[in-house]
Formats: sequence, C-alpha cells, structure tokens
Amino acid sequence: TMRLQAPQFQALFTPGLRSVAELFEKKNYELRIAGGAVRDLLGGVTPQDIDFATTATPAEMKEMFTAAGVRLINNKGEKHGTITARLHEQNFEITTLRIDVVTDGRHAEVEFTTDWHKDAERRDLTVNSMFLGLDGTLYDFFNGYEDLKNKKIRFVGKAAERIQEDYLRILRYFRFYGRIADKPGDHEPITLQAIKENAKGLAGISGERIWVELKKILLGNHVNHLVQLMYELDIAQYIGLPLDGNLEEFARVTKNIQNLSPKPMTVLTSLFKGKDDVTNLDLRLKISKEEKNLGLFLVKHRQELTKASGPEPLRPYQDFLMDSREANTNSKICELLKYQGEEQLLREMQAWTVPSFPVSGHDLRKMGVASGKEIGTALQQLREEWKKSGYHMDKEELLSCLKKL
Repeated sequence: TMRLQAPQFQALFTPGLRSVAELFEKKNYELRIAGGAVRDLLGGVTPQDIDFATTATPAEMKEMFTAAGVRLINNKGEKHGTITARLHEQNFEITTLRIDVVTDGRHAEVEFTTDWHKDAERRDLTVNSMFLGLDGTLYDFFNGYEDLKNKKIRFVGKAAERIQEDYLRILRYFRFYGRIADKPGDHEPITLQAIKENAKGLAGISGERIWVELKKILLGNHVNHLVQLMYELDIAQYIGLPLDGNLEEFARVTKNIQNLSPKPMTVLTSLFKGKDDVTNLDLRLKISKEEKNLGLFLVKHRQELTKASGPEPLRPYQDFLMDSREANTNSKICELLKYQGEEQLLREMQAWTVPSFPVSGHDLRKMGVASGKEIGTALQQLREEWKKSGYHMDKEELLSCLKKL
C-alpha cells in the first residue's frame, strides 16, 4: 500500500483536525479524507476544501459531537448523511458512507453503509473515487492513482451507468479532462459512445448546475477540443449552445486568449453569431445580468470597435469609453481586447486612468455664459475639443478655446 507523506498532507493537521480525529478514534469510527481533496494531495496541490467520509452514521456523529460540546452547523446536508462540525474556527464536513438506492439522472436516494468499496463505486470518476487515511494510507479501489499519474480521465465502472445516475457527470468528465489530461483527443471510444447515447439526459438538468460546470470548462485547458467534442457528441443543443455555433471563430479566439484570463462569457461568445444566441443561452442557463450584458456587448462591438492604425491604436477604445454612459464599460472593453487577442493594448488599457473633464458649468457662468441651454451646448463643444486633443487639454486651454468659438 502507498503512504502519503507530502508536506501538503502534513499541513492539514490543524488543531481542529487533530481534535476531530481523536473523537472518532475514541469511538472506533473510521474517518478518511475523500474525493477531490485526495486527488489534489496526490497531485501535490493543497486542496481548497476537504471532504471527510466515515463509517459513523449521522445520528452517531451528532451524539458524539454533542457529548463533546462541539458546535454543529445546521446544514441541509443531513438527509444525505453530511454533518458539519465547527472546531477551532474551522468547519469539518463529514459524510457517512452511502449507497445510491434509486437514481433518476438528477438526484439519488441513499442508504448508509460501512463498506468503503461500495461508497467508492457510486462516485463519478476514478480520480475522484479515492480515500486517504489520516495516517497517509491510500485506499484506491478503481486505479484512480494510476489514472491520475497517467493523466487519464475515466468513469468508475461502466460509463453509461455512472452517467445515467446523474447526467451532469457528462460535463464533469469534460471539466476534469480539461484540468488533468495532457493533450486533446485522449478519450476511450467507449466513454465517448456512452456520452453520445446519453446526451439527451442533460435536457433535464437545471441551467444553474450546467452553467457552473460549463464556466469551469471554458477556463480550463483543451477548451477548443472539448467544445468541438460537445458538438460532435450532440451535447451542445441540450445545454443552451447554438445549433450552428461558429466553431472556426471559437478556435481562433480560444487561441487569442490563452494567457489573458478572460471571463467565461468572453470565451463562449465567440461561438455566437448574434444577440439571439446570447438570449437563448440566458433562457436555458439563467446566466447573471452582468454575463448577459457582456455577451451582448461583445457580439455588438467585436467587429467594428478595433484598434486604430497610426500612432494611437488605443484611441477608438478610449473614445468609446469616454462617450459611454454605462457602468463597467471599462471591464467590457478589456474583455473585448482579450477576445481580439490584443495583449499589448490590454495592458495599456488596464494602466490607463480615465481622465476627468476639467471644465464645469460653473466655470462658464463665471465667463458670462448665462442660459442653461447655452452652457449645455458650450460644454458639449468643449468636450469635443478635449477629445480631439486626446484628453490632454487643461482648463485654461479649453476656456481660451471657448473665446474663439
């Protein structure tokens, strides 16, 4: 058996975890780290959050924690077998081993078990199905560690069965492929077959759940390959993507933005031909207002808002920003520059502070412009002059300009 001694593992042993471990040991309940955290630790990554699994039932855990005076956090997880305890300013989510009794492709009814193998069997991918004892012993029933080392993404057991338990697992397969696999195209034919045959099941999954996975896929590796695959395997239509997505543009833009940390919506918009595609995506996935607005902005301006030839390539973007009356136009323009692959201009735009117009109506009154209407017109003309100067003219220059006008 393999024993993990990595520093990332040692670092998990906070006062909180030591206290939890002691309580379980005293009662002879087994406690192990489960799922994604094991995968991260084996890959030398410090896990963001840690799930624990145990042979103790929720009732047994509650009794044990309450007797020890430990605070329990009231989560809705209890009917799935999860208890959350808080010790030393740290939350511990601990779930009883379970077997899925009935699954409908969206959620499962579970019953508790003390069999670790049975619990691992109902997990989605081999790399997510391992357990780690607190002494560092690895429990790996489905060769997850081998797959992780070889960067292979495989379902536990039969792909079709795992997918039919929860159709969202199709997208989880893609997400982990984009996170772990070395190169595009390294899939088992039988897995792709199972995905294709079950793609329709995604129609019954809520838009919110799909959007969470899709966003992670869009920011992972091999995104061009994976989205092309979604079209080949007939998944696209069930998750709100346009039937005739522009895959050439998608390939071009995903190359452009490789190192520019785009927002997921910026990547996705390259598939869209027009604003209807954004609206349809929103209807299916319930994206946020900000995401929808970004999509509409990019579709509208990606062609004609481009850099100027000559010494001031950034000017069209700056002018657009100065004329805009909308909130967060700046961040939308930065996303547009990423989309267009303008890395240098993006840096300049991020460093540019929007200058404020130096003249006010008050200045004009002092100069004897009396009526509100005239003041409005004069300010508009001065703004134009200021813009022409590249926003460099100061108050004095602008006011002397007014005398000429």
